[in-house]
Amino acid sequence: MRTRAHIIVNGDVQGVFFRQETKQRAEAHDVRGWIRNRNDGTVEAVFEGEEQDVKALIDFSKRGPSRAAVTNVDVKLEAYTGEYKGFKIRYT
Repeated sequence: MRTRAHIIVNGDVQGVFFRQETKQRAEAHDVRGWIRNRNDGTVEAVFEGEEQDVKALIDFSKRGPSRAAVTNVDVKLEAYTGEYKGFKIRYT
C-alpha cells in the first residue's frame, strides 16, 4: 500500500547533513518527494512510497544523521498522490 507523510523535524537538524542523508536513504528505499531547511531551524519533508519504505524514512528522521540532535518529529499522514518523479533537496 502506498502512502504519503509530511513531516517537520525539530532540534539541531541543520548543518549536520540531514537533507543529504535523507535523500540517500529515500533513493535507496524508492521513496519520492522532497526535503528542505526552513527559516525557523526545522527541516520539512514529504515522503511518498510504499508504506514500509515511508515508515523507514520517518524512523530515520526521528534520530537523523550522527551529528543531529532530534527533539521532535511531527508526522502528518496524507493520501498518496504520485506527483513526484524522484526525491529532491529544495532550497526555497
